[in-house]
Amino acid sequence: MSAIFTALLSHSIVAAMPKANLRVFPSLEALSRQAAGRFAELARQRAAKGEAFAAALSGGSTPKRLYELLARPEFSGALPWGRIHLFQVDERCVPPDHTESNYRMIRQALLSQAPVPAEHFHRMEAERQDLEDAARRYAAEIARILAPAPGEWPRFDLILLGLGPDGHTASLFPESPALAEQRLWVRPNYVEKFKAHRLTLTFPVINAASEVIFLVAGEDKAEALGRVLQPQSEGRSLPAQGVCPQNGRLTWFVDEAAARLLASA
Repeated sequence: MSAIFTALLSHSIVAAMPKANLRVFPSLEALSRQAAGRFAELARQRAAKGEAFAAALSGGSTPKRLYELLARPEFSGALPWGRIHLFQVDERCVPPDHTESNYRMIRQALLSQAPVPAEHFHRMEAERQDLEDAARRYAAEIARILAPAPGEWPRFDLILLGLGPDGHTASLFPESPALAEQRLWVRPNYVEKFKAHRLTLTFPVINAASEVIFLVAGEDKAEALGRVLQPQSEGRSLPAQGVCPQNGRLTWFVDEAAARLLASA
C-alpha cells in the first residue's frame, strides 16, 4: 500500500464510486462509531418530523460492534427509541436462541442493553417448518409498519449490509435462486454451500431503501471488496453488485484491512 494512501487512512476518506461512496477507516472501531453516528442522525431526523424510522439490520461479526455502540449511553440516550422500528435483513433457519442465530446476536449486543420497545423489533421466524409461510408473515409485518402504497416496494430508511468473502450480501449467495427474485419482498433461499435454507430480503426491497450502508472489515474481505468495487472483466457478477438503490444513497464503510487491495483507487 502506498505511503500516501496509508497516510490518508489515518482519517476517514471519501472516494466517488459509481452510484456509491467509499469511506475507509483505520479500524473496525472507527468504522462502527461513524456508522452509529449516521444511524442516530437519520433516526433523529425522522423523529423531528414526527415520523417513524425503520432500519433493517444484518447479522454476522462485523455489525456487532455497531450494535454495541448504539446500546451505549452516548448513543442510546439520544435516540428516539419510541419511533424506531428494527427489522432483520436475513436469518438462518435455526431457533432464536441458537448460537448461529442473527437475532440472538442482535439481542445480546443491542436489544438487551438499550430501551428498544419489544414490539419495535420485528424478528424473522426462520425456525418455522413452513418457510414460505414465514416469508409471507414477515412481508406482512413489513407492510404493516412501512405501509407502502399499493403496488409499491416498502421503503426502509436504512438497510445495513455485510459482505462475505464469496461476494454474498444478506443471504443472497452466488448462484442461489433468490438472486433472480423480482416479485417477493422476503423469501427462503437455499444455499448450496451450507446445504441449508435461509430467509432473506430480496434485491428489489434492498434497492428501494432510502439509504444502504455496507459494513466491511477484515483482510478476508479484501479480495471480494476489490472484485465488487473494481471489476476487471465482464465475467460473472457477485451478488453484492446487485445492490444499487434506485432512489437512495449507497455507502461503503470499510476498514483499512478490507481496503488493502483498493490502493490504486
